[in-house]
Amino acid sequence: MNIFLMKNTLLAATVMLTTAAQAADIDSIDARHTREMNPVVITGTGTYHRAENSPVAVQVISAKEIQDAQVTTLQDALSKLTSTITTHTNGMGTFVNFNGVSDDYIVILENGKRVSGDDRWSRISMENVKRIEIYSGAASALYGSDAIAGVINIITDDTKLPVSVSSNTRLMNNGRLDEDVAVDVTAGKFSSRTEFTHHRAGNWQVNHYQEFEEGDNKVLKLTGRPMSAGYHSNNIAERLEWRFNDQWSVYLRGSYYDHLTDRPQAASYFTQKKTTDKKTKETTYTYTPKQAYTYDVHHTSYMYGGGARWTPNSRIHLYLDVYSDNFSSDYDYWQTDEKEAYDETRKRTHYINETLRGIFRLADWNKLTAGAEFVQESLTSESDNIDKARTNTYNLFAQDEINIFKYLDAVAGVRYTQNDNFGAAFTPNAGLFFHIAGFRLRASYAGGYRTPTLSQMYATDQAKTTARYTLYNPNLKPEKNHFFNVNAEYSNKWMSVSVSGFMNKIRDMINYRVMTDDEIAASPDLTALREEGWKTIRQRDNIDKATVRGISASVKFLIPGGITIGGGYTFTDSKAETQTLNTKTQQYEVTESPVDKSVRHVGNVMAAYDHTWGNYHLNITINGHIQGERYSSTYGYADGFSQWDLVTRHTVRLKHFTLEPGLGIENIFNQRDTSPWNSNFSTITPGRSFIASLRLKY
Repeated sequence: MNIFLMKNTLLAATVMLTTAAQAADIDSIDARHTREMNPVVITGTGTYHRAENSPVAVQVISAKEIQDAQVTTLQDALSKLTSTITTHTNGMGTFVNFNGVSDDYIVILENGKRVSGDDRWSRISMENVKRIEIYSGAASALYGSDAIAGVINIITDDTKLPVSVSSNTRLMNNGRLDEDVAVDVTAGKFSSRTEFTHHRAGNWQVNHYQEFEEGDNKVLKLTGRPMSAGYHSNNIAERLEWRFNDQWSVYLRGSYYDHLTDRPQAASYFTQKKTTDKKTKETTYTYTPKQAYTYDVHHTSYMYGGGARWTPNSRIHLYLDVYSDNFSSDYDYWQTDEKEAYDETRKRTHYINETLRGIFRLADWNKLTAGAEFVQESLTSESDNIDKARTNTYNLFAQDEINIFKYLDAVAGVRYTQNDNFGAAFTPNAGLFFHIAGFRLRASYAGGYRTPTLSQMYATDQAKTTARYTLYNPNLKPEKNHFFNVNAEYSNKWMSVSVSGFMNKIRDMINYRVMTDDEIAASPDLTALREEGWKTIRQRDNIDKATVRGISASVKFLIPGGITIGGGYTFTDSKAETQTLNTKTQQYEVTESPVDKSVRHVGNVMAAYDHTWGNYHLNITINGHIQGERYSSTYGYADGFSQWDLVTRHTVRLKHFTLEPGLGIENIFNQRDTSPWNSNFSTITPGRSFIASLRLKY
């Protein structure tokens, strides 16, 4: 990375924006502050607050920031517009890291409803997103299992126009296409919203070789396996709502999602075989071409549900939500000379949620949120011989917000959980919020709780290439944590500064434990597996614990003339302890390392310019994402990298139509990871790409 070139480019862009801004101001600082720095948030407490008055700190990505950056997926929005979240995509999917831990410990909500399934990151349309709220910290008291690291809540917008139609299309290099279409209809007390989203990308490779070790040397062989596998996906969603009066409303919603990889069927790669002559001790290596893929991965999911709202008076708000989220993952095998094409169900999951929640204003200084929740999860898998595993969870929760005096607020809550497999648990939270003038200081503690997934409890795994067999373990315990957070903020009409420090202590983390020779010898079943040729036999167990400490800072300036400048930085120090079997001594040893996929240093920078001439509006935005080395427990460290994007948006407002073409460059400095295939890639970007987009709205 040419740091000198990067700095000078950013400086030149800033000077350009500052000079242009002197012509005129497109908006008052007061209006921009309310819209961009002090929006309404709900995720931190489950009740509505202005961001500056929220008892717990909530980071917000606005619709304007999403549109300015021209991002069309949730992963891009989070990684490009924050410094607390990093994403990494490889052949196994997209992995998200939030404040040092993986997305297994993150709850994703859409308008407060949990999104489940392996493809939960890809099922949310960005076309109608009003804002993305990011709560950093354990939040199991309000949101139940998995909320150990934080909560991401995507809030969508509701139009009040009789008819509104929008379409957003984005084209990029390497066959990448994103399309979002939305239709809103409002007729009296009835409203409807229909969304269709399509994403696709081709296969690409930056380095066409794979690496082999030959003694002390390394050799390269051609590979047809792509760095990034092609795919296409479609998602259609519908929401219907009837608002009978100011007190009553009901809604129905549903969606269907389909994702299929498009891996190259003719791709091949080489396998290495090492042979040593017993007499001469001479070692030779042979390489055999082999078909790379025999199947594509097919994911489908469908969701349906409904709910109601009853507000008998201004002090009581009752909400009922019921929905079912269903996910299926299949292997779509191709037809070959030896066999016909067929499908195999990898797994099917069903998630049912029923929640009754009430918000009660007991006094002007006291607001109580309380409710009950029922969750049912089930799993079926042909490949793992799971007929049907099921678990039920029953929850009671309450959280109280108290205004102690003018400048001091408190919040405290607790959730009681009763699970069929794991018994009872309590998860508390508590926080204090001091505010005076533009200064705000928050301190909070929260307990987190994560029940093992049914897959972790009942699935087996057979890796024939490494002769490794993974056992199921129905006796796993829930993972738990303590999360401490302190936040200080200052804001006025034209600037906002925020600094947060946190510590997350997680215990009973689930990882793989290799079985000892004595354990295998004592079990006839395990002995039979060893005799079948499985060299390593392991099972999932609660053998890990981790401590993650970090500090994050963000700043944003609203400059007269339509200029916005901001950025953030997050430092994370993580330490994971795990029990590792010493195969020679057959004793377990405690080893320490960073948390898997964690990154110590992450930063983001943005500069935007807005100006309006009559019916024409111009936006120019520069976004930079910079991160240090990423740790992998399997591969070691991946190099750090940075990516800078420059995009422009041109809005033309006509009587009934809005036309919004856009042009830009992603990865201006053409930063790529050119390591051989199957490396721990720092990034899988294909390099500098050109963006062309068109948004239409009627």
